[in-house]
Amino acid sequence: MSSLGPALGQIALLVAALALAVPLLGRYLAHTYTSPKHLRVERGLYRVLRLDPDADQHWRTYTGSVLGFSLVGVLLLFALGRLQEHLPLSLGYLGLPADGAWNTAVSFVTNTNWQWYSGESTAGHLLQMSGLTVQNFVSAAVGMAVAAAFARGLGRSGESGRVGNFWADLVRGTLRVLLPVAVVSTVLLIACGATQNLLSTRAVTTLSGDTQQVTGGPVASQEAIKQLGTNGGGFYNVNAAHPFENPTPFTDLLHIFLMLLIPFAMAWAFGLIVRDRRQGAAVLSVMAVLLTTAVALLTWAELAGPGLAPEAAGGALEGKEVRFGTAASALYAAATTGTSTGAVNAMHDSLTAPGGGVALFNMMLGEIAPGGVGSGLYGMLMLAIVTVFLAGLMVGRTPEYLGKKIGQREVVLVACYVLATPVLVLAGIALAISADAGLAGLQEDGTHGLSEALYAVTSAASNNGSAFGGLTSGTPFWNTLLGLLMLLGRFVPIVLVLALAGRFAAQRRLPPSAGTLPTHRPLFVALLTGVALVVVGLTYVPVLALGPIAESLS
Repeated sequence: MSSLGPALGQIALLVAALALAVPLLGRYLAHTYTSPKHLRVERGLYRVLRLDPDADQHWRTYTGSVLGFSLVGVLLLFALGRLQEHLPLSLGYLGLPADGAWNTAVSFVTNTNWQWYSGESTAGHLLQMSGLTVQNFVSAAVGMAVAAAFARGLGRSGESGRVGNFWADLVRGTLRVLLPVAVVSTVLLIACGATQNLLSTRAVTTLSGDTQQVTGGPVASQEAIKQLGTNGGGFYNVNAAHPFENPTPFTDLLHIFLMLLIPFAMAWAFGLIVRDRRQGAAVLSVMAVLLTTAVALLTWAELAGPGLAPEAAGGALEGKEVRFGTAASALYAAATTGTSTGAVNAMHDSLTAPGGGVALFNMMLGEIAPGGVGSGLYGMLMLAIVTVFLAGLMVGRTPEYLGKKIGQREVVLVACYVLATPVLVLAGIALAISADAGLAGLQEDGTHGLSEALYAVTSAASNNGSAFGGLTSGTPFWNTLLGLLMLLGRFVPIVLVLALAGRFAAQRRLPPSAGTLPTHRPLFVALLTGVALVVVGLTYVPVLALGPIAESLS
């Protein structure tokens, strides 16, 4: 269970599968977001909704479309949760409380999928299928659309701040990419034993002779898009540790593959959209370096298992599903926190102190290793702009990226982006541990209690959705606070990204000169990696020192 050999074989198989799939999907994504042609089903949908998919939107109009569409999603999902008991396929479950419905609606619309509830005992099949699963598709498509708009902004020259058409990007991302891959993945999961039915709760007799209530449902279809769209919300409370969601080691590897597929492929597509494959390869390389480091550190932490009990057992086995083992659980934890997915096949509250610290650090990086679908790419590109600006200050080179000048207004937008999530995380943890209602949710005192609260606010503000299980979060205080963090953590960065995309699209692309810093060479890859680590280190090390670091040293 704790052997490193099988884990290395699993990692090798994963890398080989990604090496084959990422270039293919990357080319397809680039074609999807640049082709002037519309599919017949898309044209029919545009006619029904009275949309003009060929209208090239200004970045302000594009932003308004993103925010308006997302607001409607929040309102509809909130209503669906509140009215659940009056709707078909509710399985007799009551409507969600107001604070819980707010948290759930914001969570799934923002691609976070934080769950304060146990899915199998709270959400009926209609809410799961028509509410949560639908948002798993469209929230992922929104992130991909924003990334495509940002790439267009960098690739265009003198186009008055126009970055594309949000509605066309949304429809194409959903129908051409997410839906077909999710269908194939669903079939694979069903073939491997994942549950897919509309059965209600029924009593079964366990091996020990006891009776247990088991809920069936459309599990495989939700599982496929939750991983592919880096959403993460599980049908069951224990998420991907449940055998109905994740039956075998093969499905476990399939989960990780789906998490990583689109984020890496978006980086490849970026190079094609800006007409310089080397740029995409450079961004992808940084993502891969950061993810590899996280996997190595988390695997070491969990296999080493600091403490008497883990050492006697040969590794940290608490909270791990024995079907997968410690090393596979560490790989899953690194992938899920590096991609803003939030799905778990082991309980993160049971990770060792250094292992939990690595998972936290992954989220604090801005989840750029390789990040969520779309959000990972534009997060990494914002750090690339920071890197170019800092390098220009140090060596006197012209601060420009892909032929676009980085002036005062561009730097202000990037600085606001970089500071947005840290401000939310640090303000959120300060409020949580200073309010009696916040402290009431902590089940442990001391450093681990702080780590539980810090993990929750970081997960919400970073739109991850995973949690340390020791926090009682289903209270009005925590539901409200985390809902606000998720909402601001998703849409403040998106507005800043689109504003910067508009400024870049309006600029004329300058040819490279002797003073231009090459952004496709190994030196830039090293610089970008260092900037990502330093920015996070300077921001979060003090609070990490009070939580995971102090716990590791105790």
